[in-house]
Amino acid sequence: MTIKSSKTLVDEAMREIKTYNPQETKELYDKKNSILIDIRDIREIWNEGTVEGALHMPRGMLEFWFDPSSPYFKKEKFDDSSKNIILFCAGGLRSALATKTLNDMGYKNVGHVEGGFSAMKLTGFNIVKKDKK
Repeated sequence: MTIKSSKTLVDEAMREIKTYNPQETKELYDKKNSILIDIRDIREIWNEGTVEGALHMPRGMLEFWFDPSSPYFKKEKFDDSSKNIILFCAGGLRSALATKTLNDMGYKNVGHVEGGFSAMKLTGFNIVKKDKK
């Protein structure tokens, strides 16, 4: 049996998806032309914060929250389908895989941030702390 490596999966995804650099992501977000979705684990957000105004959708629930036929569908999160949906994780690997998955599900206006949250912090995004609830 041959197993594809995670690197191979990410490389394949990167050939098929839209990738935004952090600066163009910030410009789109500042123009209110995009929805930012932080797919990192909640512990990462508690430890490092997140981009102000970003939605948190953990990677493990993403497909269910985006599926209109799922009981977990988050319709209220997507009130404007004309906006770009831009995913980010810590460094851009998980978000690449998640973006490909959403594309495979039929979403067309999805991309991810090159370099992820690490790069976004250096680009002037307002970072906010999230407390444990």
